[in-house]
This record gives sequence, C-alpha cells and structure tokens, in this order.
Amino acid sequence: MSSRLSGIGMTSQRTRLRMIERLRVQGIVDEAVLNVMNEIPRHIFIEEALASRAYEDFALPLGFGQTISQPYVVARMTELLTADKPLGRVLEIGTGCGYQTAILSKLVTEVYSVERLLPLLALARKNLRELRITNIRLKHADGHIGIPEAAPFDAILVTAAATHVPETLKEQLAVGGKMVVPMGTRQQHLCVIERTARGFSESRLDAVKFVPMLSGLS
Repeated sequence: MSSRLSGIGMTSQRTRLRMIERLRVQGIVDEAVLNVMNEIPRHIFIEEALASRAYEDFALPLGFGQTISQPYVVARMTELLTADKPLGRVLEIGTGCGYQTAILSKLVTEVYSVERLLPLLALARKNLRELRITNIRLKHADGHIGIPEAAPFDAILVTAAATHVPETLKEQLAVGGKMVVPMGTRQQHLCVIERTARGFSESRLDAVKFVPMLSGLS
C-alpha cells in the first residue's frame, strides 16, 4: 500500500484505530462495519490541508456547499442499513467524495450511487479508482429520481436531509428492503423506512445534521 493510502502521523493506522475504539464507545457494535471503517483510509477523501483531522469525529467541508459526514454518523447509518441480512444491490443518494460509497462497497454486493454535482462526482471517481473498488456504479443524476432502470434495490441510503421521501425512491425499494434517510430541516432525525408486502413503516431515531437534499443537476 502506498504511503498516501496507509497514512503517516495524524493519518496513520494508529490514528485510525483510535477512531474505531471511539466508535465502539459511542455504541457502534457491528464488527463488520468497524472493520471496514478501519480498512478504508478516510484521509484520502478530503483535501490535504484537512487530512490531519480526518479521523476526528467531525464533518469536514468538501467544497460546493457539501460535507463529508463525521465517522460516527457514517458508521451508524451503515450499521442501520446492513443489519439483519446480507445485501445485494444498494442505492446511495449523494455520492459526495465517495467515502460512504467505499464503506458500502465492502459490505454489499453492488453499490449504485448518484450525485447531482458533477465536480464532486469526478472527485469520487478519482478517490474510488485509487482504492481499486470495482463493484460500484456512479451516475450524474438528481437524487430525487434515483436510478429506476437498476431497481429494485435491497436498501437505499440517503446522505442529505429530505423534507419528505420521494415516491420515486420508495418505489425503487424492494419488498423487504430498508431505506435510511435523514429527515427534517432545522431539526433532523435519522429515519428508517421499511417496505413490506403491506406497505411502508417508518421509525425515527438519532438527531443528526445534514446538508439539504436538493433537486436538479450542476
């Protein structure tokens, strides 16, 4: 592994292990999620000037009004999504820099991810190519639309705060599937939406803070 991937100093493996121990203390119990977050170097997904803060529990700016979520939130959302059963095809709304995409790629069969901001999508492609991750399909698209041609999905992860869950996304969720999505404007909560043969159920969980889910392409 190159020195950029393995990290040195504040981006070293030792620093990464401290992040994992902190996540355990914060209540993350899924060892598969913890192992993947230990494996994937978060520092390569952010600009070099902020690399020394990569393994602190903070969201960090990516530019374009977007952020990379704090490690706890990434771990929590991933744990909620992947609990209960193995997942095949998963849809991510909001590729961002590709960090959450990389985490998912190690835990599911195939990740489809959409990003509305073309410069961010290009950044994600570069980052994921550096890690040689191949079970992903990235698309420049409006997250409200998803990827209907690839549906149904075993699970859907939304990485921006929605005021409502678009019906188009609910339709792309397989029966027995689960969606994890931040909901709200000023006050936001993680919501888990599950689809059964009878319809949809919703659970409201942790308070969170995400950038808003916007329409259109840029």
